[in-house]
Amino acid sequence: MRMRRILVGMSQEKLGEQLGLTFQQIQKYERATNRISASRLFDIARILEVPIAYFYEGLDEAGDAASVDTSFDYLADGQASAEGVRLNRAFQRIGDTNVQKRIVELVNALADAPSED
Repeated sequence: MRMRRILVGMSQEKLGEQLGLTFQQIQKYERATNRISASRLFDIARILEVPIAYFYEGLDEAGDAASVDTSFDYLADGQASAEGVRLNRAFQRIGDTNVQKRIVELVNALADAPSED
């Protein structure tokens, strides 16, 4: 939820206003301190303009949370950084899928390159 909220440029306060909640409640949802009801999750998905299935990516068919790929947490943290948000927004504006694929190849090559430190 946090990653999507940041990607669309929405503050916790703004999301809370649209849901009739305080930003503190949004923080509790994002930190998994409080559970989100199905109806509330539906409202959040509508506001953040994603299908409700977006929030279930990474679960197996049985919904087993133990099967969630923990590397997603690392990915979410990186995408939620200022640089990650800027990169994601710019990448989404590229209309040519071939160009997007080439950018991914470039980034992977840079990530795999030996450090010169």
